[in-house]
Amino acid sequence: MTTDLETAVKDTSIDCFLRLDRIPHIWCAGCGIGLVVGAFARAIARSGLNPDKVSIVSGIGCSGRAAGYMKLDSFHTTHGRALPFATGLKIGNPELTVVVFSGDGDLAAIGGNHLIHAARRNIDLPTICINNFNYGMTGGQMGCTTPLEAMSTTTPYGNFEYPFNLPYLLEASGASYIARWTTLHLRQLEVSIAEAMLKPGFSFREVISPCPPVYGKMNKRSQGLDEMKMYQERSIVRHGADTRELGLTADGPIVVGKFVDIQRPTFHQVRGQVLDKARQKGRL
Repeated sequence: MTTDLETAVKDTSIDCFLRLDRIPHIWCAGCGIGLVVGAFARAIARSGLNPDKVSIVSGIGCSGRAAGYMKLDSFHTTHGRALPFATGLKIGNPELTVVVFSGDGDLAAIGGNHLIHAARRNIDLPTICINNFNYGMTGGQMGCTTPLEAMSTTTPYGNFEYPFNLPYLLEASGASYIARWTTLHLRQLEVSIAEAMLKPGFSFREVISPCPPVYGKMNKRSQGLDEMKMYQERSIVRHGADTRELGLTADGPIVVGKFVDIQRPTFHQVRGQVLDKARQKGRL
């Protein structure tokens, strides 16, 4: 006979969503990607979705390896192409919940054009973007989200290119749901992922995550806990904040929260309406 506590522990276990035979994972000590994978697994349980109807699609890079550790229908695609692959999967089987899980370089730089068009179409693709401000897997090069004056292996004197403000970019492109959290805010992130997985339309969660051995080391935060302490000191929760004011700097505040949550016709809804009108006019 099991106790209520044992039942609760069993019910909230994430083992059933993980490929335990592939653990320990390859991520570096102090990296936050594993924390986000755990939050994602708990979000599936929280959402009540059938795991057999959930697929995860990722691109190339440190975050892209997440697909290989999830006991879901998983697809590890080419660099920058997670979103178009996921788009085809969702159109081919609309009954699936297709989640895109990748990094800032894969989604916003090499795959940036696909990102804005997925938001423009407002297709049902819950997207999780791990932002560690650099290309961590290939040596710590500067990327499209590296803050001004931050150090990287290709900007040893400080970055002089303006970075993307991802929430602003996604709102301007038409996303229905936009949030940002750090790996310190795991409970809020879990709720946000579960909430967005059930919401029609394109949803985007930016997750600020440490990269201790590369970006962290270059910026004098070589331990994961150094980064977590910085998140604690600099994070400001501001739900509904104006996305134009959410740009990140090397030493400034990190505004987190849920910024956009709107109702907008989705790709499949508009497609259905257009096809219905075409039938009525004898075009189909």
